[in-house]
Amino acid sequence: MTLQKLLGIDLPIIQAPMAGVQNSALTIAVCSAGGLGSLPCAMLSLDAMRQELAMIKAQTSKPYNVNFFCHAQPEADAMREAIWREALTPYFAEFGIDTDAIPAGPQRLPFSAEAVEVLEAFEPAVVSFHFGLPEPELLARVRSFGAKILSSATTVDEALWLEAHGIDAVIAQGIEAGGHRGHFLSDDLNAQVGTFALLPQIVKAVKVPVIAAGGVADAKGVAAAMALGAAGVQVGTAYLLCEEATTSAVHREALKSEAARVTALTNLFTGRPARGIVNRLMRKLGPMSTAAPAFPLAATAIAPLRANAESLGSGEFSPLWAGQNASGCREISASVLTRELAGGI
Repeated sequence: MTLQKLLGIDLPIIQAPMAGVQNSALTIAVCSAGGLGSLPCAMLSLDAMRQELAMIKAQTSKPYNVNFFCHAQPEADAMREAIWREALTPYFAEFGIDTDAIPAGPQRLPFSAEAVEVLEAFEPAVVSFHFGLPEPELLARVRSFGAKILSSATTVDEALWLEAHGIDAVIAQGIEAGGHRGHFLSDDLNAQVGTFALLPQIVKAVKVPVIAAGGVADAKGVAAAMALGAAGVQVGTAYLLCEEATTSAVHREALKSEAARVTALTNLFTGRPARGIVNRLMRKLGPMSTAAPAFPLAATAIAPLRANAESLGSGEFSPLWAGQNASGCREISASVLTRELAGGI
């Protein structure tokens, strides 16, 4: 079965869900072009999720994807938080930030029973997960309204695990991909490989359709992935400059500059490895730090630094998520980009 038939779409192009840089407008634009638009929900409140889903339902009858994280919520560790804030002290002082007055920002929340209740009212055609899968009872409730299930694998072992747990298609996430790594069986970053090394291995290992993700920025990249056995391609970075994206001004500026050529995996902004454009904070502290609290708790102390810097037009303390290939980023409609990506198939 083709990916198009499985998901009810016209083109085998999935827009990667990108929390913090999009809302339903991007989702709708991709759906309207025949691809699978995605709505990231990890940073949305239940009310916000409901509003975004209502907007999608009102503007398109095409299938769309709703995405969630499946991490275990960590317990607060006062000592580790103190160590983290100590590492950030010079920057707090630079901006005159009172560390005792730092409010808790929006957290990245794992999939929950409350989220399922919202989904049951809308019955999205596709629900995808990052960092594994939710508890079996939650997954069963998602399946009960007919949704197809997707999840990310960064190794062959993860792909086999996902297939054994009954998912409908695997997203093979190569090391080039922007944003958070989807690994869940091992934290060993040495086990993470490039898309075009990972893809054929997963295609050979599993029977379900495999979707390539990471480093694909244009129609030629899509065609190359398909030639290696991909049933479809998930693209994120190329959509960041699209008219419908909510990418911040400093993030857009970085994507259009030579800085976008150098990215790194960093845990500074959330506590979990994610790929972004190298900036001042990453250079000064090193992209990976043992001081950073567990995901997603590291984000709280970073938030005021980011806000203050961005108010001055600087992205030096912002998570400038991007993959290793930003060459496809253009200020065009996401609908146009989606059709162009599929042009080489």
